[in-house]
Amino acid sequence: MIIFPAIDLVNGEAVRLYKGDFAQKTVYSRDPLSVARDFLAAGAEYIHLVDLDGARTGKNDHFELICRIKAETGLFVETGGGIRTRDAIERYLSRGVDRVILGTVAVTDPTFVPSLPADVVSHVAVGVDVKDGKVAIKGWTETAAFDLYDFCLRFKEQGVDTVICTDISRDGAMMGSNNELYRELTARTGMKVIASGGVSSIEDVKRLKEGGAYGAIVGKAYYIGAIDLSEAIEVAK
Repeated sequence: MIIFPAIDLVNGEAVRLYKGDFAQKTVYSRDPLSVARDFLAAGAEYIHLVDLDGARTGKNDHFELICRIKAETGLFVETGGGIRTRDAIERYLSRGVDRVILGTVAVTDPTFVPSLPADVVSHVAVGVDVKDGKVAIKGWTETAAFDLYDFCLRFKEQGVDTVICTDISRDGAMMGSNNELYRELTARTGMKVIASGGVSSIEDVKRLKEGGAYGAIVGKAYYIGAIDLSEAIEVAK
């Protein structure tokens, strides 16, 4: 299993939100590049970057910062937030970003992913954010009435093999990961499932690995010292 240490970006800063609420924001660093270098020093090979401003506005507000993190660390970069056009995807890929995450556009435009060429789809993951049992969009400010499993399988049929699933009720809440959700999603879809939201301890990492998750995103637990990143990476291996 792969550990993806996370940086959520708002106004150029590394932040965490409590259950997706922009009004409950904690700033952890005003230098996200320095945070990414700390991840690298701890043994990370992958990083999860989210443009939270972009998720709300549909603009790629942190494009240059994200590309700079890729260029200066060499980490495998997956990024999402406001990526809603083919041009936006190709801009990121042309700058070396390894995987782009589609959220809102994947929900609102069912023709979008099928319209992409296969060599672009191979670098695409779908971000499925679950709020009260429904798929949430537009920076978690709206929900759409889609069945989670049917939603994911639809994208699998379109060539997407990776899904990043966030249980918003646990995101930033240090409540532990929803292991059954990720185990079930892996079993029912056969996709590479990256667990996000509530990964709070090394025990969570162990359980997710045992449940067959492809990856786990570690955010707040790292920033407050509840998870040692080096240890988590070794346990996941």
